[in-house]
Amino acid sequence: MTAALPRSALTHAGADTLNLRVQSVRYEAESIHAFELVDPNGGRLPEVTAGSHLDVHLGSGLMRSYSLAGDPLDQSRWTLGVLREVKGQGGSKAMHDQVKVGQILTVGLPRNAFPLAANATHSVLLAGGIGITPLKAMAHTLAAQDASFELHYCAKTPEHAAFKGALRALVPPDQLHFHHDQGDPAKGLDIAALLKQPAPGTHVYFCGPPGFMKACTEATAHWSTGTVHSEHFKAPEPKVSDLPAGSFQVSLARTGITVQVGPEQTIVRAIELAGHRVPTSCLSGLCGACKTGYLEGDVEHNDYILSDEEKTHCMTVCVSRSRGPLLVLDI
Repeated sequence: MTAALPRSALTHAGADTLNLRVQSVRYEAESIHAFELVDPNGGRLPEVTAGSHLDVHLGSGLMRSYSLAGDPLDQSRWTLGVLREVKGQGGSKAMHDQVKVGQILTVGLPRNAFPLAANATHSVLLAGGIGITPLKAMAHTLAAQDASFELHYCAKTPEHAAFKGALRALVPPDQLHFHHDQGDPAKGLDIAALLKQPAPGTHVYFCGPPGFMKACTEATAHWSTGTVHSEHFKAPEPKVSDLPAGSFQVSLARTGITVQVGPEQTIVRAIELAGHRVPTSCLSGLCGACKTGYLEGDVEHNDYILSDEEKTHCMTVCVSRSRGPLLVLDI
């Protein structure tokens, strides 16, 4: 258990954001740094659950979502693992090149679109590369519960695997499996074979790069509904045929304003052009920052985080659209 800390006196940057101090930045693996964030006043951070992520505000309107990789029970610090992506959109480069120890970062309150199931008798955790971050947090929780689980970590080489020491200290040796393919997936973990025969009560969780996600998704196609859980760090390339064409109208119920959304325009952009801002981060349907309630309409859900129940009344306005001529949002 974590030692008791004084009640938090966190500096609030806004209604849904916090100002946290960067306590440490350390090298974790090839192109991966770990960033440790704390309350500047030494207080407790808000409670979180395994699978949570938060938005980091990096200035000039740049904001990126990162999973919390630390022990959810430890309210003294939050840990982020960030892979520097050379071909990314600048968020990871800013984290690696600009964020320094002692700096105050503005972050959003954590959200969780990738929670652990409460009824699993066994959990299979599958991580690819930097996808280890939410699964490491899950391992902390499952270990604390003395639950049955196994963790498979796939990386190019041992030098590309982050948090190795922490994982070895946390997960019993017979439950922890490292797989290194040297850049050739055919030489790595046989995901299809591992997930071929789902046992009753077993749940599987996976997170990683697109190719890894595709392999895991295909390998779990025959698993029972509700037993497969995943989180994408990068949205899969959508099929053009999956995206409805044509324009439609969006009515903002609270303001009485109606805006037109063009065939090549997002709902977020149309609302912004009408003078109303919606919180956004990933703009790919991955983080939930723009999750908005809708009151009327037939939604084409193109996100990767909402549950079937949430889709009955919520949508992500960054990527989802309307199948019909009118969509009424609770804004």
